[in-house]
Amino acid sequence: MARRFSIEDGNLSNVPLISSRSVSYKDIDLTFQNRPSGDIYKKTEGAAVRQAIKNLLLTNRFEKPFDPNYGGGLNDFLFSLDQEFDELDIQERVSNVINNYEPRARVKLVNVEPSPDYNSIGVTVTCQVVSTEEQVQVDVSLTRVR
Repeated sequence: MARRFSIEDGNLSNVPLISSRSVSYKDIDLTFQNRPSGDIYKKTEGAAVRQAIKNLLLTNRFEKPFDPNYGGGLNDFLFSLDQEFDELDIQERVSNVINNYEPRARVKLVNVEPSPDYNSIGVTVTCQVVSTEEQVQVDVSLTRVR
């Protein structure tokens, strides 16, 4: 079905219509600090994506009802630090979880730094925010308490 435009539109039938939609990402700040106006602060763009990725990685599997695969489940790796430890397993799990549950980010790099002597794992994720092409870095540190 062809669309008909009026003469005032300037002969749009010969010119392709190109439009772009800018998507802005907004989340509430999970610190729930009050602004002077009484409202709570909001996180936008890269900060919102950074907060969402950190929450996703720190959530354990089976912690979210009705979605057992949601979450990074990185605590599982803390109890295998004394055994043969494979950093590629953590990198793969982090990349898969972010790709499956956070459509606003594309994973560029996952760096894992295990510290078996201190019973901790440091994970640094570098992502690109889809709408703004901004690079975001998320640092997560997990420590086992004795």
